[in-house]
Amino acid sequence: MIGWLFLAFAVAVGLALAPVFSVEVLVISLASTTSIPWMLLGAAVAVGEVAGKSLYYLAARGTIRLPAPLHNRIRNQHSPGARRRQWRRGSNRVRTWFHNIRERCIRHPYWLGSTCGISAVIGLPPFMATTVLAGMMRMRPSVFLTTGVVGRFVRFSALAAAPALVSAWLPI
Repeated sequence: MIGWLFLAFAVAVGLALAPVFSVEVLVISLASTTSIPWMLLGAAVAVGEVAGKSLYYLAARGTIRLPAPLHNRIRNQHSPGARRRQWRRGSNRVRTWFHNIRERCIRHPYWLGSTCGISAVIGLPPFMATTVLAGMMRMRPSVFLTTGVVGRFVRFSALAAAPALVSAWLPI
């Protein structure tokens, strides 16, 4: 059982960093094929997911530096005048949107924490997006980790318990 939990943790970290498929598929398949208690499976995957996403959080916060190929790739390209103007219009819209959200976060400090918690549980807005936004808005790491782990624990524990609940309802 410890081996399965470690595998679930490691795969959750990997899928948080490079989401090639949904970690929810992993949780449901492990819950339906192994005898791991649903709470332990939910906890292992939640901690692994938030551990992987915390690298995105730290990169958006500016604590860790991205590798050179990923840093300012678009800014260093020389584009024709029309493409440059189109890029500036789009980036001005994004900058305005970012500024409005930042002002809301400053006025209402618990707004981003509750958004991050809701996103961790239901997945809307996507948890990856709220992770990056939390880093850009300089959310306290303790708030990010707490809301992320608790929200993801609720989500993955419910998913891990779902196969047992469905099989109990189905006639044999």
